[in-house]
Amino acid sequence: MPWADVLVCPLRVVERFRDLHPEEVADLFKTTQRVADVVETQFQGSSLTIAIQDGPEAGQTVKHVHVHVLPRRAGDFERNDSIYDELQKHDREDEDTPAQWRTEEQMASEASTLRKCFN
Repeated sequence: MPWADVLVCPLRVVERFRDLHPEEVADLFKTTQRVADVVETQFQGSSLTIAIQDGPEAGQTVKHVHVHVLPRRAGDFERNDSIYDELQKHDREDEDTPAQWRTEEQMASEASTLRKCFN
C-alpha cells in the first residue's frame, strides 16, 4: 500500500500554530482525534504518527497550520524516525520519486471512503 497521510486543517487559514485561538486549538485536536481513529482503522494501522510541522525550520512547506495523521504498522520504515524525513519531503514539488505517493484518483477514492465514516 502506498504511504498514507491524512491532513486535518482548521477552517481559518493561519500560518503558525500559535496564531490559532484557544477554541480553534481545541476543535483542531478534537477533530484530529476523531479522524485518527477512523484513519487507523481504515488503513489497517496498529499505531499512528500525529505531527505538526510549525514553521519552515520544522519542515513546514505549506503556510497553513495542518496536522498530519499517519497510520503506522510494524516495519513500515526501516528506521522508525524516517517518517519525519518523509514528512519533510512530502509537499516538495521537486520530489524525484513521485511513484511512492498516491495518485489523485487513489486519494479521491480514499476521501470518498473516509467521508462515509463521518456522516
